[in-house]
Amino acid sequence: MRTNELMLYKNMDYGEILKDMTFLMENHGSEFYNTEDLRSLLFECVNRLLELSVSHGYEGNLWHTYLTFLLANDENAYSTSCEIVGKIEGSINEVALHDFGIFKELFDYDFSSLEKDLGAGCIRVLMDYTNGSRTDKVFNRRVRDSICTLAKALGNAADAEEFKEKMTQFYKEFGVGKLGLHKAFRIEHPEGGEMSIVPITNIAHVHLDDLVGYEIAKKKLIDNTEAFVRGRRANNCLLFGDAGTGKSSSVKAILNQYYDQGLRMIEVYKHQFKDLNDVIAQVKNRNYKFIIYMDDLSFEEFEIEYKYLKAVIEGGLERKPENVLIYATSNRRHLIRETFKDKADRDEELHTNDTVQEKLSLVARFGVTIYFGSPDKKEFQEIVRVLAERGGVDMPEEELLLEANKWELSHGGLSGRTAQQFVDYLMGQEG
Repeated sequence: MRTNELMLYKNMDYGEILKDMTFLMENHGSEFYNTEDLRSLLFECVNRLLELSVSHGYEGNLWHTYLTFLLANDENAYSTSCEIVGKIEGSINEVALHDFGIFKELFDYDFSSLEKDLGAGCIRVLMDYTNGSRTDKVFNRRVRDSICTLAKALGNAADAEEFKEKMTQFYKEFGVGKLGLHKAFRIEHPEGGEMSIVPITNIAHVHLDDLVGYEIAKKKLIDNTEAFVRGRRANNCLLFGDAGTGKSSSVKAILNQYYDQGLRMIEVYKHQFKDLNDVIAQVKNRNYKFIIYMDDLSFEEFEIEYKYLKAVIEGGLERKPENVLIYATSNRRHLIRETFKDKADRDEELHTNDTVQEKLSLVARFGVTIYFGSPDKKEFQEIVRVLAERGGVDMPEEELLLEANKWELSHGGLSGRTAQQFVDYLMGQEG
């Protein structure tokens, strides 16, 4: 095996299994190594392959899915150039074809002599594996299925050229690495450690059509996001208004709607604002469009994190990358809490206008603001009607609306969230 000759796919995550398997392929009949040691290494490799495959939910030929997993996750000069845009020009194609030729040999490798020399039939278990647990610890179901499908296609490729074409098409459709294969991310920054962007694998599958009403607000959000994913000028966006009116759900729906067009989302909490520059540095040179999402954003008068945010949005020397926008939701129009005490303080201050502008300037940096207000009684009843119909609730309309009115009086008032909770309650009772 020529894995030592790989030029692009050189230092891959989880590549230790490949190194050990390559060593076994090259030395299983050698008189220079103890057969029992080689046999022990083989069983260790099989164990690691099984653990990786089960944790990701892989099935079929686990040797092929493992190799495909490596190819799908390795961010190198070729794979990151192909993400979203597909086939590229230049000499790097020759280098990629060379590496894919080596991977084609790995896919086609016949393990029979290795098993015979080491007296072990454990590889056969990996050739047609059925995963009964169906767990998805890292990859979401869609990506897992796509990798299993790609593994079959690569296994059937006639030559390195066809192998390369299939791999390039995958990079175009799904991307590469964690930023390509997942929709949403959060930030982890352990004390004393480095900041990292971590995939969120369990995303709510809400869509814009699921949100009843707010057509004007949704259109404003869609127009801004479409301009962004298509490479046109777009604005940072603030969704504000009453609690339970669908602000956060709208942002999640936007992600689900435009994910296949290269949209990704990174959720950031205000105590992590100091990491924003590092986050942007990691994503600014990728072919995806990133929305940095801040849910339920607001600041008390003693909190100064909003100054980090102001500087990141537009204020530092380095220009914010064109593939990054900030979307925030808040119950407050002006984000920063103000009290009558603030007014008294301003009355005593010499430059009162400076204080006002300091607190309002953050909102001004969101070019698009969208208001989500509580529905009136008629709108609330319409939301209940639609949700009940979708949920298959079997109840006369007059009784349904009467019970909905009773429910909202003791469960938070008129809002889309209250309507959804009421319908969920009815569905639970019927169930």
